[in-house]
Amino acid sequence: MEHISMEILIFLLSAGFIAAFIDSVVGGGGLISVPALLMTGLPPGVVLGTNKLASICCSLTSSMSFFRSGKMNIGLVKYLFPVSLLGSILGAYTVRLIPPEILKPLVLTMLILVAVYTVLKKDWGDKSTYTGINKKAGILGGCAAFALGFYDGFFGPGTGSFLIFAFLMLGFDFVVAAGNAKALNLASNLGAAATFMLAGSVNYIYGLTMGLAMIVGAIAGSRFAIAKGSAYVKPLFVSVTTLLIGKQLWDFLQ
Repeated sequence: MEHISMEILIFLLSAGFIAAFIDSVVGGGGLISVPALLMTGLPPGVVLGTNKLASICCSLTSSMSFFRSGKMNIGLVKYLFPVSLLGSILGAYTVRLIPPEILKPLVLTMLILVAVYTVLKKDWGDKSTYTGINKKAGILGGCAAFALGFYDGFFGPGTGSFLIFAFLMLGFDFVVAAGNAKALNLASNLGAAATFMLAGSVNYIYGLTMGLAMIVGAIAGSRFAIAKGSAYVKPLFVSVTTLLIGKQLWDFLQ
């Protein structure tokens, strides 16, 4: 069994808490967790699998918090969960065949559009206008769940932002959109993690260590979102999406 230093464990616990706090509110936790895992010296392929394992702890915990507080639309989510799960399995399998770098220009463009649209629509997401499951919600939700599940398994950055944006388009307020997004994020994390595990691309010690801290961070973050409401969640969403844009732009120009 490999020797794990106490410094690395403390570092992963700290990074996991911060990543989960942010991720449970508006997504984007991978901005912190993936670079942190890379700094431990793990190969990039193992980093992605290990991050998915840890992220299950985050998305499961925050999903439960949103569900218990009534800030999740179970009627819609229960149909979209298996769709997202299937998409992520296919995405994680495809990443072994096609380099994910091909998506970078498209992801950067989409993140910019999401941020600009959210800023320009001043009152967007403050109050729910969702009227129930209908043809539009079913088609848009299903397509978004599959496509973003596939994307999360294949590449990943910005999945939380894209999911929240999709639920805002359906008329949910920011807090319920975040709750719904975490449920689908759980599905995509489960599918991708299982695929990486089968491929032997997971460091269980690092993943579970970070995952423990993510449980605590997710509880704190989801409680913050539920207590503070859309007035606080929306600015954080825009801020994290802007950071994601900067990160993707930096990677694209390297």
